[in-house]
Order: sequence, then C-alpha cells, then structure tokens
Amino acid sequence: MSIRKAVVTAAGWGTRFLPATKAQPKETLPLVDRPIIQYVIEEAVASGIEQIIIVTAWGKRAIEDHFDRSFELEHALEKKGDLERLAEVRRISSLADICYLRQKEQLGLGHAISTTRCLIGDEPFAVFLPDDIIDGEEPCMKQMVQVYDRYKCSVVAVQSVPPDAVDKYGIIEPRPMSERVYQVMSVVEKPHPHEAPSNLGIVGRYILTPEIFEMLDRTPPGKGGEVQLTDGLQLLIQRQAVYGYEFVGTRYDAGTPLGFLKASVDLALRRPDIGPEFRRYLQTLNLSDGHNVDSVREEHESSAKG
Repeated sequence: MSIRKAVVTAAGWGTRFLPATKAQPKETLPLVDRPIIQYVIEEAVASGIEQIIIVTAWGKRAIEDHFDRSFELEHALEKKGDLERLAEVRRISSLADICYLRQKEQLGLGHAISTTRCLIGDEPFAVFLPDDIIDGEEPCMKQMVQVYDRYKCSVVAVQSVPPDAVDKYGIIEPRPMSERVYQVMSVVEKPHPHEAPSNLGIVGRYILTPEIFEMLDRTPPGKGGEVQLTDGLQLLIQRQAVYGYEFVGTRYDAGTPLGFLKASVDLALRRPDIGPEFRRYLQTLNLSDGHNVDSVREEHESSAKG
C-alpha cells in the first residue's frame, strides 16, 4: 500500500509571531499571496495524497474557512468579471479531501499525531509540519514516497545542518544505504554539537507506519508534559527499520520571523508576475546603510504620491 493519507499539524500557538498571531493562526500568515499552510497542502496533493487531516486547536477556524467555499466572495468576483481570481478561490476549495481534528490540549507533536489514529487506521501515512516550506522541482514528499515504496518502512526527511545548529534538531545516527538514503540507527534530540552522531537533522516531513501509534502510546511525556515524536521514533527503531532521506530542494523555516522573511523574499523573486519588478526594487537598496534604505523608501513613497 502506498501513501494515501496525510496529517498536517496546525495546533500551535505561534507565539514567536505575536502579536500578529494573537487573533490569526500562524498557518494563515501570507507568504507572498498564499497562506503558509496552503504550500504544504499543495505539496501533499502533488505527491499523490488523497485525504488530508489537519490537526487544529481553538482559534484556528480561519484555516477551515480558507479551504472552504466562499459563495459571497465568488459571487462578488463573478459580478466584477474577475474570472482569474474567481478560478483561484474555487481551486483552493477543491484542492483535496480535508477533514479536521482538534487537539484540545497542546501536549506535543507526538500527541497531535496520536489524535489522528481513528482516521488513519492501519496504514502508512505522511506528516507535514507547515513551518517547513520546501521548494524543489519535485515535491519533497513525492521524493519520500518513492523511498517508502522501495523499503516499505518509515521515512524521515533530513538535511545537513551547520555544526552550531545541531542543538536545534533531532539528529540521526546514519548508516548509508544508497544515494541520499540512510538507515536511522538512533535519534538524538537537540544534542550538544560534540555529542551529535552526525550533522543530519530531521525536518518537517515524515512517512510513518501505523506502528508509530503504539510507540507513542508507550512514550512518556517529557518537558512541559509533551509527548515528542522523536521519542516515539526511537522506540520504533527498536522494532523496525526507519530510513532518513536527504531530500533535493530548498527548505525555509517559516516558523520564525527571520525565516519567514527569507522565504517571502525568495518565493517572491521566483514569481514571474512580480519577481522582475521586485528584484529591481531590491537592487535600489543600499543595505550597508540603514539611512539610505530609509531615503530610498521615502523616494518611492514620494513617487507613488506624485
């Protein structure tokens, strides 16, 4: 059986983006003109996923509204003759078969995944963390599905991280199997750089076998009472093989303000409709002197008013 279902976790508070996320889900913050979560939904669909389960929480209603029909908006666009935008909003509502589950208490990623057991059933499934936007010619999850089809075991996405950043990731102990594929011998959560078994860090894409649910049931809560997926994976490794796949593509950590800004700039530059003009604007900025940046902005504002 290949991968038909996916879990997208979207229950976090988004505290790093306060106050912007006080009344708006972090997952709906726009990267250029699409909310963060739409990027991973589109990646899932492009990877052959048929059903998507979004784990939400209180205050996340805007996510459901985004992927629902909006008849009033569609009518307004149709009345204006804005057929291009009308087609786009209709496309969003028909992207995939999406259902929603609420994580009533924020008890960690492992707990969030556990809540989906009744909908996943006894089959392998994908997991997407919306904070990680991965851009590539071939969708990251599609690459991972090909690895799963070869080995029929859980697969985690990994990438090389700088030595001074290994304490921010779950780091795998790798055993090379083939090009870009490693058997995961163990996982160390946020190790000290001198204790890290490699520099391959797990990022927000997973394919998990259904046995992970039993492992998560056996995983005791850790710091803050949270059940960590990394701990469940460590138990799973003792029962069956788990593989790490070093994907081809560019990853952006849109879960931090700086990473979000970097993703916004890069993705905007790749857009054929706004990229060229945006590039020309960026080239007018003298980034070595903040005062010059301010003067350029004032010049643009003055030109706009004129």
